[in-house]
Amino acid sequence: MRKAQGSWEKRILKSLNSMCTELSIPLARKRPVGEQKELLNKWNEMGTDEPDLSLFRPVYAPKDFLEVLINLRNPNYENGDSLSFRTHLGLIQVPLKVKDIPELKEFFVELGLTTGQLGIDDSTQVPPELFENEHVRIGQKVLAEQDSAAAQQYVRQGSPTALRAELWALILNISSQPEDILYYEQLKTNVIQHDLLVDSLIYKDVKLTASNDDYYFVFEDYLYQVLLCFSRDTSVLGHFAYNSASPPKSYIRGKLGLEEYAVFYPPNGVIPFHGFSMYVAPLCFLYHEPSKLYQIFREMYVRFFFRLHSISSHPSGIVSLCLLFETLLQTYLPQLFYHLREIGAQPLRISFKWMVRAFSGYLATDQLLLLWDRILGYNSLEILAGKILAAAVFAFRAVNLMEVTSLAAAEAVLADLSTLKVMPLLQIFLFATVT
Repeated sequence: MRKAQGSWEKRILKSLNSMCTELSIPLARKRPVGEQKELLNKWNEMGTDEPDLSLFRPVYAPKDFLEVLINLRNPNYENGDSLSFRTHLGLIQVPLKVKDIPELKEFFVELGLTTGQLGIDDSTQVPPELFENEHVRIGQKVLAEQDSAAAQQYVRQGSPTALRAELWALILNISSQPEDILYYEQLKTNVIQHDLLVDSLIYKDVKLTASNDDYYFVFEDYLYQVLLCFSRDTSVLGHFAYNSASPPKSYIRGKLGLEEYAVFYPPNGVIPFHGFSMYVAPLCFLYHEPSKLYQIFREMYVRFFFRLHSISSHPSGIVSLCLLFETLLQTYLPQLFYHLREIGAQPLRISFKWMVRAFSGYLATDQLLLLWDRILGYNSLEILAGKILAAAVFAFRAVNLMEVTSLAAAEAVLADLSTLKVMPLLQIFLFATVT
């Protein structure tokens, strides 16, 4: 898989360099003093700026990445050495070890039907004294004791809205010391002084995604601030030590191929794709101080989100998530799986965009934050579509999906997830439906 990741990285960098050549613009340049002053003055109002981005295009979209994953093969397995994998009819053809249903139930035991859950037991039909009041009291105690491990265990049952920001910061060990604020200001200075080609990609992505979202358009300025600073943050390079990917390199002009003149580009080693800004947008509901928002996003990215656009065999990696999503559907909803496959509507082609964005922009924000509670609580992305949620969504809409006759019709049935309630879907699918 490392070889496939390397080929994918070269393709992305080639696309970036091609854009430079076509538009006759450098990968990076120092801003003139007048431009620096102008950007500094409008730092908190960048959403009002309307630069001409018509010639810029995303380096890649999730659907391009999916095609790469579909073409992955392990030469040591000719169509899968095991009988179980030879009968796998999904798009992912790499035999990886993924959890079966008993293992999933054991791993997510706190999601069981007998355990109280925010997202279910705090509904208006349930008296608050039965669960919600006591859960809030325990959460306040966890925060008072500043116990990170206890906070992680606690949010497996969901976090109260009023406590979520503090609980997540405690779990992620974010405390906003003066040096952290100073570091953020240094990143901001770097943005003011230097213009990068990826800045235009960030602007365009925000305009195409978050700015058009009913929940997130109000946070446009925050998104620019966080993502522009993120692109300059060389501390992010540290996550490549446990990532199958490598940070892309560029060369000082006129020194192509000479390693002593190679530099990581962008400085954080992460080239944003279409939809990347949606990793940040939900966090804006919780954190309103830019440096704190920045720290939370950076930690979420290097712990979790990078795995959703890197090729690896990790259990929380996108390949494993895709494989288990297909395995769950084929095993427990075979009639639906085969029907969609026969009409050319492979389920993964529909659900992949949900997974690669961790459902951001698809679920209502309150439901998304309940889902992300569990990502932090279990320190794992396995709660996402690949393991349970996307399969549960398909199960919930199964009756309608059995009637469709094309990929477009199937996508229409699943176009709007904003009314879904995450926790009842997860519980019913894992503990009441699947046996």
